[in-house]
Amino acid sequence: MASVSGDSDSRKNTQITISDGALIPDRGEASIFSAWRISFFGAVGLVILLPVLSPDPYLEIISFLPDGILRTFQVTLISIFFALIIGLITGLGRISRITFVSRLATVYVEVIRGIPLLVQLFYIYFALGRFLSLDRMVAAILAMSVCYGAYMGEIFRAGIQSIPKGQMEAALALGMSRRQALRLVIIPQTMRVILPPIGNEFIALLKDSSLVSIVAVSDLLRRGREYASTTFYYFEAYTMVALIYLVFTLFFSKAVAIMEERLEHGGN
Repeated sequence: MASVSGDSDSRKNTQITISDGALIPDRGEASIFSAWRISFFGAVGLVILLPVLSPDPYLEIISFLPDGILRTFQVTLISIFFALIIGLITGLGRISRITFVSRLATVYVEVIRGIPLLVQLFYIYFALGRFLSLDRMVAAILAMSVCYGAYMGEIFRAGIQSIPKGQMEAALALGMSRRQALRLVIIPQTMRVILPPIGNEFIALLKDSSLVSIVAVSDLLRRGREYASTTFYYFEAYTMVALIYLVFTLFFSKAVAIMEERLEHGGN
């Protein structure tokens, strides 16, 4: 995600936000023909109608994909879990007063964010495979976790630094140590702030999980490729795979929008 703000007075309130996640629905758009509704219900309708109108091959494709969908969510959920742990450690390291720890965390973020996820996946599975025998699933989850852990680290860092310094000072004044203040005061408030961007990263990770098919993990895309390669229904197989990814990403983008709205209302 990138954010650009102007420095002059005329552009002081201008902010451009770009995300690699799905488009978050505009909460102010109440039209039944909103872009999100057209996209989501159109995709759901096609997933339902295509097997009805053309059972051969769409119904067979649908029956071929469920285990791939399950594996996609398995990779995504396990990876996001470890990415959150890595991100929290990295975020705390980035703001550490210990120069070595801060520098180490910063180097990790800069190096990982500077290398494409696909290259990291190849490196962990094939290059490190020369020294370590990693299961393809383990390698896929490791690569996703390490890559997204760097982005999560920046989210945690920004979230922690967004909490007013007076919160830490008040906690220290009450006799807490810095570690206690972070654990009991700062981090709980940070979680409220960073939940929406974490939701965006989850959507991005769900889409990027399709890359694990490169190392023969039987995810949704891999199953689609297997079906297409044996039946030569490439158009039909990839159409269904694309529609299923679209349904999932749009569904979760709506969930993130609802979460943001509830957090805002809860904070007012």
